[in-house]
Amino acid sequence: MADGRDHDRDRALDHQNPDRDRERWDDGLIARRASERAAAAVAVGGDVRPGGGDLPEEDTLPPLGGSYGGPLRTRLDALHELVGLSRTRVESEALAEAGRVLDEAAARQRLSSRHTVIAIAGATGSGKSTLFNALAGVPVSETGLRRPTTSAPIALSWSEGAAGLLDRLAVPSRLRRRPLAGGAADTELQGLVLIDLPDHDSAVTAHRDQVDRVLGLVDAVIWVVDPEKYADAALHERYLRPLAGHAEVTFVVLNQIDRLGTEAADLVLDDLRRLLDEDGMALGEHGEPGATVLSVSALTGEGVSELREMVAGFVQERTAPERRLAADVDAAAARLRPAYLADGRPGLDERARDAFTDRLAAAVGAQAAGEAAERVWRRGAIRACGTPWLRLYRWYERLRAHGSTDPRLTSPVEEELTARQRVEQAVRAVADEASRGLPAPWAQAVREAATRGAEGLPEALDELTVTIGDPAARPPRPAWWPAAVLAQVVMTFLQIFGAVWLVGQIVGVVEPGLLPPVLVMLGGIVGGPLVEWACEGAVKGPARRYGQEAERRLREAAAACGRARVLDPVAAELMRYREVREQYATVAGTRASARIVGGLRSGTSRLGATRAGVRGR
Repeated sequence: MADGRDHDRDRALDHQNPDRDRERWDDGLIARRASERAAAAVAVGGDVRPGGGDLPEEDTLPPLGGSYGGPLRTRLDALHELVGLSRTRVESEALAEAGRVLDEAAARQRLSSRHTVIAIAGATGSGKSTLFNALAGVPVSETGLRRPTTSAPIALSWSEGAAGLLDRLAVPSRLRRRPLAGGAADTELQGLVLIDLPDHDSAVTAHRDQVDRVLGLVDAVIWVVDPEKYADAALHERYLRPLAGHAEVTFVVLNQIDRLGTEAADLVLDDLRRLLDEDGMALGEHGEPGATVLSVSALTGEGVSELREMVAGFVQERTAPERRLAADVDAAAARLRPAYLADGRPGLDERARDAFTDRLAAAVGAQAAGEAAERVWRRGAIRACGTPWLRLYRWYERLRAHGSTDPRLTSPVEEELTARQRVEQAVRAVADEASRGLPAPWAQAVREAATRGAEGLPEALDELTVTIGDPAARPPRPAWWPAAVLAQVVMTFLQIFGAVWLVGQIVGVVEPGLLPPVLVMLGGIVGGPLVEWACEGAVKGPARRYGQEAERRLREAAAACGRARVLDPVAAELMRYREVREQYATVAGTRASARIVGGLRSGTSRLGATRAGVRGR
């Protein structure tokens, strides 16, 4: 009844303070304002006490119902934002575990921080129920030879206010117990909620399912093994090895040492440590954080008092929920690693961008257009500055070629304005370069962004070339062209004047004198080609600059079109990846929190001394 009243009181506080609901994780949205929500949560819920009432004066830690603190809060915010940013990029199966961790973090945050939930798990016949009763001081869980003896989780709470936690574990009210003889007076165990689980190797599938479900929700676990099954592959491969990262909230107890001699018990205990080390589980040796390993006899009581002392110190530290959650975040980060980390340095450097621009320029024929503009400029200059006789001859050649059926003189068929295959090849090349070194989901996202941008790019480049126009169509004329034309007219006039003068001498109209008219006519004949040659030499530089400018304009226009359609979307995906990678780095960062480590130091020496004492014994 007391647990039910505490649960109703918790719900009433939640109703009076609706802002507490804002603490819940919402995985359906991209968490762009996670840090602001975290700050608001501290400001709004910092003084809220789950379960009602005030905490004891010696409880200096903030309640989980207010806010997680330190690095853990930062990692949870980063994980929430990581899930939101990755929802459309990473498969939902890969994000499922991260979403579950966030859900469990929110659920545990709303419940009492004054309680530590520890489950006792073990195989059939390991004596876990006997150890459960030994820790309780009274027979609470049924023991016996019949297997399985424990068919449902049994909860033992040393203080009130744990109703919400037990509801979360789905422990029925009829299986919730309180210590009777001396247990309630044990102040060191105040806040402990002990759960006796069914056998993890039970022949009943429902029992195994209950074990798996509860182990994912409790703050810590005591694994009870016996001298016969301590090396059981099912225990190590199914539970201890996957939960190796949860070493700090794990106790491994070798029970039934009364069946062994002292030397044999030490050998079995050392072999158990070896197996745990092979499982990757860190051992809390020499004051370092890790799993606690010790030997007891629940039947005779040997080592039980040391275990009670260690559990009491563990409970009074009140950091187990945060340590368990930090280990869950570590496990989620390890599963997500292939989706966020890969070898290499992804991105587009200047070399890749220039190569993409070169390919697009080749597709629109920028170089050919520049060369054509240069040729047209030079041909126009020569045509304007050439002798009339040469222009007449060239006109005749063009007229003859236009009316000829000789296939060698026919104009070649013009190619399309944009070579589609070249554009597609350029897009594939830049997508491959940008996605090199990216994890598979983000590499696929980059390639899809490039492919979407490439749709309609050839047509856009075609339209671009039409809009800019042919630079060779109407090349500008330099200011000195009229002077060159005038000089050519003078040379032509001299030729005509010399010829008329010479003809006049022949017919007797003009006084004879062969040399002057010949010199005048020769000056015009030689001067015309000299003017044309001088103009041709003078036009090389301006024609080349005009062609280069025409090529540059077309190249820049094609580059701008390609940048807007392909490079910018690819850069946006790369920027998004860098953002999620930074968030992942925060999620997978150092777990050590100054507050948690500081809280553990005082108990570490005590636990280390206790473990040393147990080993010495």
